[in-house]
Amino acid sequence: MLLNILLIVVGVVLVIWGADRMTDGAVCIAQRLNIPQIVIGLTIVAMGTSMPEFFVSLMSALKGTPDLAVGNVVGSNIFNTLLIVGVSAMVTPIVIAKSTVKKDMPWSMLAAVMLTIMCLDSKIQRIDALILFVAFISFILYTLRQARKNKVETQEEEKKNYSPLMAVGLVLLGLACLVGGSNLFVDSATKVAQQLGVSEAVIGLTIVAGGTSLPELATSVVAAKKGQSAIAIGNVIGSNVFNVLMIIGITGLVKPMNITGITILDFCTMTIGMVMLWLFSFTKFKVERWEGTALTLLFAIYLGWLLSQVI
Repeated sequence: MLLNILLIVVGVVLVIWGADRMTDGAVCIAQRLNIPQIVIGLTIVAMGTSMPEFFVSLMSALKGTPDLAVGNVVGSNIFNTLLIVGVSAMVTPIVIAKSTVKKDMPWSMLAAVMLTIMCLDSKIQRIDALILFVAFISFILYTLRQARKNKVETQEEEKKNYSPLMAVGLVLLGLACLVGGSNLFVDSATKVAQQLGVSEAVIGLTIVAGGTSLPELATSVVAAKKGQSAIAIGNVIGSNVFNVLMIIGITGLVKPMNITGITILDFCTMTIGMVMLWLFSFTKFKVERWEGTALTLLFAIYLGWLLSQVI
């Protein structure tokens, strides 16, 4: 048991480190190809933050543990919306960018509703996955078009001065760490679930989702303390869209999934949390401390319910 828990931690570290290396290499290659900064920020960098969830979900589906795959995405979105935004707002009130409220949040709510409806029959079929992936491509095209129209600049990325060979090496190294780490993570998490008699769905919604969301939590809380939470929170909400549309879309196309352990309450918590955040943000484009407390409290209640099903 202790060995498997240690291997879970090692898997998380490998996945997160690998995502950083692959993103660094990809950004360097994009810069050398003179790809516009806005495109790099809205595609490569944004996808890079979702790579841990993507590889863990993909490997879970391929290894025949679809509840772990879907639970990872649903749980990550719940962590992002309720815990990360909630705790950050409790540290200091968060001013949410208008573009996040008007663009990312509606897409995030739409993605949550689409996934909930598709999973009512406890299946993610290839046609469902295709619809999600087409929606993801539409989201990317819409985001790029709006960015160009409004001349919005993404946060300036540090210039990567790696040689072409080094950049390609970083991408390959990062990819290897992502594959190896996610394999290790999924195998160890599955064994822990079996030893504890806990369902793969609960492991996915808690340990797996929490492990892949911890970097965002740490980053957002630190950013909130520095008064720079708007960008961090915008990235967190944007990752909710990537998690559902890209991750479930691609994973479902590669391997259709039968879902047995994820309940309607899990999907509803994901959707309700997103609607609450949108309502809080829509009025003054700000999340106050009491609103952050409400989001965090809802997360605590949900987590308590999950644990009560295990004990």
